[in-house]
Amino acid sequence: MRLLLLGCTGLVGRELVPTLKAMGHQLTVVSRRAQAAVSWAKDHDLAWVQADPAQASSWQQGGALQQALEASEGVVNLAGEPIAEQRWTQAHLQLLHDSRIATTRHLTAAMDALATPPEVLVNASAVGFYGTSEDAAFVESSAAGRDVLGNLCSEWEAAAEARPAATRLVVVRIGIVLAGDGGALGKMLPVFRTGFGGPIGSGRQWMSWIHRTDLCAVIASALSDTSWDGVVNGVAPHPVSMATFAATLGRCLGRPSLLPVPGPVLHLLLGDGARVVLDGQQVRSERLPQLGFKFQFPDLPEALAAATTMRSR
Repeated sequence: MRLLLLGCTGLVGRELVPTLKAMGHQLTVVSRRAQAAVSWAKDHDLAWVQADPAQASSWQQGGALQQALEASEGVVNLAGEPIAEQRWTQAHLQLLHDSRIATTRHLTAAMDALATPPEVLVNASAVGFYGTSEDAAFVESSAAGRDVLGNLCSEWEAAAEARPAATRLVVVRIGIVLAGDGGALGKMLPVFRTGFGGPIGSGRQWMSWIHRTDLCAVIASALSDTSWDGVVNGVAPHPVSMATFAATLGRCLGRPSLLPVPGPVLHLLLGDGARVVLDGQQVRSERLPQLGFKFQFPDLPEALAAATTMRSR
């Protein structure tokens, strides 16, 4: 399948791109940064387009991005600035919005203008859709939360819903992605390896996680299997508390995990962005078992062992 990939040069893309390429797909990667795109394309033998998909001007008729879309049979849209790495100033909240919603709106509008739109769109969302709770459990049919992330994800998904009727849509609400070379786990590993790791905040908050290899398999299945449509929670079967996650990571590394990181410290560093780590949600997927998906890493100890020992591909 000829695929156009947006937002696929980061943590997930580092494994997704070689996975899709090994499956025989023809890939075109979109990057805002020319140097990064050239290096990425050269390393993986890919076609690439330099463009900022959040800008309407990037989608002009006859432009490189529009031409790449027209040639594509499927699209993977994972575009979005990181949620929890900066304070939620008004400027950063606007960036979070535009990188997700503006990109997706421009994408679906450009798809709608084509005589033959792509057959499938796999669009990212996040488990932040459900809001936060220490008690409630959420599945695909659960209602959206009314906080900042719930509203952001709802608007993001609505933008994806505007795709052409002929295009099958799969929205993957992604949990915490486990990989040793980045993301939340990548930031925790240096601290834990020195023996100073521990739970963040109260430790009672839920972590709904997925190993990167399994997330890539979810995306690949969503592209190729026409029985996949609608919303799918991209999470492993067994969410855990932050305290359990920290203890399991400590055992995996053979290090203590007794020193909690106080919530006020994170608030000082990240402001409202700390909510992503300090609050959580217990999310499971009802649809993945129905679709016959099989996890390679359904349990946290094996997932952490793989993430902390396997080299990124």
